[in-house]
Amino acid sequence: MKLKSILPISALFLSQIYFAQETPKKETGNKEKEIEAVNITKTKKAVEQKADRTIYDFSEQPHLNSGNTLEGLQKIPGLVVSEMAGMIYQGKSLDVYMDGRPLNIYSSQLTAYLEGLPANSIERIEIITQPGAEFPATSGGAIINIITSKNAKSYLSATYAGGYRFSNYDHYRSKFNNSLTLNSKNKWFGWQLNVGQNYNESETKSTIDEISRLYNDNVNRNQYLRSAFTFDIGQDRLLLNYNLSLGSSDRYVDGYSLYKGKESIDKDKIDQSNTRNEVTATYQKKFDDKNKKLEFKGSYTNFINDFAQASLIIKPDPNASENGSNQNVYNFRIDYAQPIQILDEGKLSLGAYYDQLEFSADLFGIENLDYKSKTTAFYSEASATKGKMDFVLGLRGEYYNINGTSLDFETGTYDKLRSFEKFKVFPNASIQYNIIPKVAFFNINYNKKITLPNVANLNPNNARYGNENIDFSGNPNLQPTIFDNFEVKLSALNYAFIGYNFTNAKNQVVQIVERKGDVIIQTSDNLDRLKTHNFNIGFPIPLAIFNTPFKDIMKMDMNPDQVSFIFLYGSYQLQQMDQIINPKGYWTYNVSGQFILPYKVKFNANYTYLTKGNEFFYYPNKSFYNTLNLSLSKKFNKDRMTLTLFANDVFNTNETNLRTTNALPNVYIRNKNDTRNFGLSFNYKIPTKNKLAKESPNLLNQEKKEETSTL
Repeated sequence: MKLKSILPISALFLSQIYFAQETPKKETGNKEKEIEAVNITKTKKAVEQKADRTIYDFSEQPHLNSGNTLEGLQKIPGLVVSEMAGMIYQGKSLDVYMDGRPLNIYSSQLTAYLEGLPANSIERIEIITQPGAEFPATSGGAIINIITSKNAKSYLSATYAGGYRFSNYDHYRSKFNNSLTLNSKNKWFGWQLNVGQNYNESETKSTIDEISRLYNDNVNRNQYLRSAFTFDIGQDRLLLNYNLSLGSSDRYVDGYSLYKGKESIDKDKIDQSNTRNEVTATYQKKFDDKNKKLEFKGSYTNFINDFAQASLIIKPDPNASENGSNQNVYNFRIDYAQPIQILDEGKLSLGAYYDQLEFSADLFGIENLDYKSKTTAFYSEASATKGKMDFVLGLRGEYYNINGTSLDFETGTYDKLRSFEKFKVFPNASIQYNIIPKVAFFNINYNKKITLPNVANLNPNNARYGNENIDFSGNPNLQPTIFDNFEVKLSALNYAFIGYNFTNAKNQVVQIVERKGDVIIQTSDNLDRLKTHNFNIGFPIPLAIFNTPFKDIMKMDMNPDQVSFIFLYGSYQLQQMDQIINPKGYWTYNVSGQFILPYKVKFNANYTYLTKGNEFFYYPNKSFYNTLNLSLSKKFNKDRMTLTLFANDVFNTNETNLRTTNALPNVYIRNKNDTRNFGLSFNYKIPTKNKLAKESPNLLNQEKKEETSTL
């Protein structure tokens, strides 16, 4: 292709990407007075690329917020939810945060928690691929921050959201959710209340080799209350937050097992309930210089979980089990930032952090695990700008004190867990070259991180449902994983990017599944070294380039929410470890499209496909992930009401079907959920007489920091 042919195409592509940018309005007169008098509307970006993160807006995208949160996350390009490896984004394992704080629930309950959280309660998703010194070193390779709060409004406003969906396999199953958000604020005081519930009926079919088959009929219920209060004390601000989540589930399990040549059929009922309480207080000191900051924050979280399993055939069941856990998390942090004179301009951030986790588990009222973790941290990070270059250099030091005991049921004695008491230093550095300021940039990043083993993987008495063929157990000797993360990335505005990242992990925790006779043993272990290479690329194709005159395109006044486009994403990942001689990488392909139909009806389609390849010690018999999601949405009543019709996993192709590769004989595992479902969602902003209502800072999201959207 000749150069003269390339230039017009490039101009069309970049101009279309530019439409997604906010066009600054000229300001006249006193800025503060203008803001007080005028209702300013900001157009949210569907996707926003920043140097260290990618932000996905959920609030204005019905195809993302029509079901539960887990379904919405699975529609994000490059995000894979693996039963064996957790959440992975562009080759990086994700540590899950909620409203700027670690979720602090262990992996075996993460899926159920996200399924119980309606997606229409999500404001946005932040995937932070390069967390700096400000973030805990225990964030691992990357962070996914789920922002659930809505913008508080002046005076009074209300929003109702609801949805219904169903699946129909052996019989009809319903899933529905409802929520109500109320906001009120005046000059000195504001409050926000969000209440809701979620009901979910589902099925799961699991097969392990030829010896175990399980059929699960699940009923999950979740109720939640989120509240926030803000007090303006002169220029300062006090924020108080209280969150409550109540969850319960009933599981009816039909099981088949072949053990020592004998076949058996089991019918069991599992009752599980959990309660999560969280209280947070934040004091923000305000300064005349908006770039100066002083913040004190303290929080307490309690998470209680109860589990009971009993046979529906044998009454009373001599093999019935009852266990529970109680988790308390205390943390306190101080953050300070101020401008400094370095190069053209600079900023210095300092902070301290303390976190304490207490976890205990019991079986039939007998405590079988006591786990305590204390972390004390200090950080310093400096940023500076010189011409088109931005520099960040940070250092974080963390001291860990981890210990605990577990009960050996055979001997009746308590054994000490492998303790971990150490001080470690975690550097980070970033260089960004602004090729075209606010339009295109190239950046190089490095950071060192650590991941502590979660309690579920440590607990040798961790109870999960199985039969006599299946043995789940934790490993109390697991060691923390140390990550060295490198990344290079070229981004064009908010939608186009190409990048490569490399992670060198020491003591990577992996799931080990082995077969001994008729028993399947699952536990966790450390790999000495795991190297992960990941190449990824994404870019949009605005359909306007095919039917819009060039002079109209160059006006650059189009709203991205009203533009038809196709977004293409692809990535290739390769894992290298000594235990696998000939590792096989795999590709991830995603095609998503937005099409504006007559009468402003919006049609969205999202298709994701993962090819076969190694994921730790597993190799798929079918694609890791293969699903097509569709939705139709329309706004009514002056855009106050949004109605969405949707279909998830239209062809019912998404399932886990793999074999283990760590030992012979290979273990074949298949899990199939009722992922194909259809439904509708409804969102209505209840009108009020408040014509001068305007946006003010989030209340429920007390972690929001100025205009940077950082944690």
